[in-house]
Amino acid sequence: MIETLPYTRRQLLRASTCGGFGLSLSGLWRAQALAETSQAASKIRACVVVFYYGGPSHVDTYDLKPNAPADIRGEFQPIASSAPGVMVSEHLPRMAKVMHKVAVVRSVNHQNRLHDSASTEMLTGRQSPQGDREEFAPIPQFYPCVGATCSYLWQSRGLDVPHAALPFLFHNVVDVPCQGGGFLGSAFDPLQISVDVEKRAYRAGSLTPPDGRTFASVDDRRRLLSVLESDLAANTSAERRWRLFYDKAYSLLGSETLRRALDLSAESQATRDRYGYKPAEAVNGDTSQSAMAEGRPMRGQNLLIARRLVEAGVPFVNVFDFRQQGQNWDSHANNFFHHKHYLLPQTDQSLSALIEDLDQRGLLDSTLVVAMGEFGRTPRINANAGRDHWPDCYSVLLAGGGVKGGFVYGSSDRLGMYPETNPVSPADLTATIFWRFGIDPMTEIHDTTGRPHRISDGRPIRELFGA
Repeated sequence: MIETLPYTRRQLLRASTCGGFGLSLSGLWRAQALAETSQAASKIRACVVVFYYGGPSHVDTYDLKPNAPADIRGEFQPIASSAPGVMVSEHLPRMAKVMHKVAVVRSVNHQNRLHDSASTEMLTGRQSPQGDREEFAPIPQFYPCVGATCSYLWQSRGLDVPHAALPFLFHNVVDVPCQGGGFLGSAFDPLQISVDVEKRAYRAGSLTPPDGRTFASVDDRRRLLSVLESDLAANTSAERRWRLFYDKAYSLLGSETLRRALDLSAESQATRDRYGYKPAEAVNGDTSQSAMAEGRPMRGQNLLIARRLVEAGVPFVNVFDFRQQGQNWDSHANNFFHHKHYLLPQTDQSLSALIEDLDQRGLLDSTLVVAMGEFGRTPRINANAGRDHWPDCYSVLLAGGGVKGGFVYGSSDRLGMYPETNPVSPADLTATIFWRFGIDPMTEIHDTTGRPHRISDGRPIRELFGA
């Protein structure tokens, strides 16, 4: 566990080829290796959370109920996978081929029935203090997300390490709640990486300073800094937060390693195609602005960027997958049509590509991939051929990071409504991620009033992993 460091911060900074670990990405793991020389190394070096905002249907993907009544089982048939006895949806043929590298948890559950509060609990492991709410906008965040907590604890132990968030759309993106640092402060918000689907490009520029200031380019930031340094002489708490934010943001944005990681032109066309790249002319022949705004060509590329960020040394990456081809995962109507034609095919291609690509590059053992939504869908089909919100039981996938491939943990009842064995909470999932990073889930952090909070009240799901 990374609890104490045998090296001073100054020694660790010297070990980095670019100076500071959170401020530039290269040299990160060389420094982390130094930090771990007298400790038991963590089980993973990186975690990629693919968050399917809106809630995929568990009973149409990884927990089908072929023997249930027609109003439960739906239209899709199960198919065999590479893992003996593990069946998946017929519309996940590529994932079926890699299930021997994947573990499925079929008994995740909580009590939040609305998107914002459910997302909060899944991304932080904590119930939102605001209760079960839906505002279709980011609600105030109290608890930090998992990436922010990791970043804070690493910094407290001498490693100033960033985490990154990949929104799905550049235009009209839904700001998923609890992406940030919460009571730890804005300095622990993720580096927001946006995709401009019209230009087929990524940028790390959607950062917002603590006091609401904005800036558009690296040169603007340089000019702004000189103004701030000359005008702000009082050294107040707000000004210190601003300077801390600026120093981190400017150095990250100026990092050549980060720029290279976001440049997909370095990848072969075969690799991009494997993740699901489609030029505009190949997307149903529709090159209109509306089609581009829907993000059709770039959805799979987000996971390719996630892999490149892991290679660059970013230890925690969230990919927020909200909309594909005009349809989101919140399938209250026409569930089967949208899952069959829009939701599952690209998910199948991109997630399987990430798992295979990490494996081929020797990164899968040290990278934990977690694929999840904020809840599942009602087993019973509604009057609009849709499925509604269902947090009472649903499925989450894990791959890499020592996961026992082809393993199923927990089970739902015969209708997929409630856990039958080994129920798992969001807190258990966050505890599992912390544990794999070598962080004790019982570690305490403090809010702005000094009150202590355990980083997780859950239990690591050790049964998912080998020795």
